[in-house]
Amino acid sequence: MALPVFALLVVAEVLYTRARGSNAYALKDFAGSMSQLGINSLVRLAIGGALISLHFFLYQFRVFEVPNTVWGWVLTFVVIDFVFYWYHRAQHRVRFIWCAHVVHHSSEHMNLGTALRQSPTGPFTRALFYWPLPLLGFHPLMVVGAGAVATIYAFFTHTEVVKKLWAPLEWCLVTPSHHRAHHGSNPEYVDRNYGNVFIVWDRLFGTFEPEVAPVRYGLITNIDTYNPLRIAFAEWVRLFKDSFQARSVRQLAQLWLRPPRAQPVLPEAH
Repeated sequence: MALPVFALLVVAEVLYTRARGSNAYALKDFAGSMSQLGINSLVRLAIGGALISLHFFLYQFRVFEVPNTVWGWVLTFVVIDFVFYWYHRAQHRVRFIWCAHVVHHSSEHMNLGTALRQSPTGPFTRALFYWPLPLLGFHPLMVVGAGAVATIYAFFTHTEVVKKLWAPLEWCLVTPSHHRAHHGSNPEYVDRNYGNVFIVWDRLFGTFEPEVAPVRYGLITNIDTYNPLRIAFAEWVRLFKDSFQARSVRQLAQLWLRPPRAQPVLPEAH
């Protein structure tokens, strides 16, 4: 439902940056982002019913019950953001989850269109982290509602138009400055600033890095393609190719579970 508003804001960002003598968008890159949004939306429509049904099923076995009150919604929002922090951290630190998330980082531009560059396989990896919530007593519809608000907030952090916010907000919230650093391939920015709404999780768990040096967007080794299928699945293809070369169950587990940059040495292919 927010997509029409997002579209208008993308147009506004294009016009604003051009009026100031720059352009935050490259047409082919933007088309690549929209291709991923389209495929991701189809996947979410296909599996959304099954996921919400699973949450309603699990909710029957809840150990607590979060009330449908203002404070219940606040608690739901905060807990969802806490879960997202760990999910996002796992996206960068566990290779098979990174295979989905790499899509979002594959753009070498930072704009509102990049916010919509979402992986077709992301909904599957996300489900691995959110299923405990109904068991803890968070009503599935409250989870969906609070999650939607958090997702909308995150859209606005993908821009170069906003430089810095008021200092107290910069301290407690994820701002465009913090998230620009997260999208950087500079060594100091890699695997930092995982928060979605609250940057306090990063400050608490030692993963915060302020934006100081100019940010170089994209991957350490960029994919250099605008082909929608290659953007979506290239990293998965590499993972499965590596898996066929694994010599043991242990090595296979390492390939799937270790960080992308800490993989076991494989035998040379012949």
